[in-house]
Amino acid sequence: MELITPELRELLLANGEASRDNRHFDPFPVVKWFNPCGAATWLITELDPDDEDRAYGLCDLGMGTPEQGHVSVQELMSIQLMGGALGIERDLYWKANKPLSEYARLARLAGRIVD
Repeated sequence: MELITPELRELLLANGEASRDNRHFDPFPVVKWFNPCGAATWLITELDPDDEDRAYGLCDLGMGTPEQGHVSVQELMSIQLMGGALGIERDLYWKANKPLSEYARLARLAGRIVD
């Protein structure tokens, strides 16, 4: 499965540009990635225009401490689960309904990303 389609890449890069120009930029997440065999979830808002491997968003590794930060797209794409049968997936049906700061606030309270 493609974690980032060409259309999503455009949106993520546009958010990366806007974020660079405005430190108060608070976009809605563009994509939700998850571990189908575990609790890890990532709500991604942007890609760094200077390094498209560097994504930014809310990262929850399933240990009760979700946090905002950067993640390597290539590193996530290289994860092999179930003997290589599965990898990190994109939630095809998920749509953000609030800005990243609100997802982060709720995640801090709950100890995990909540919708």
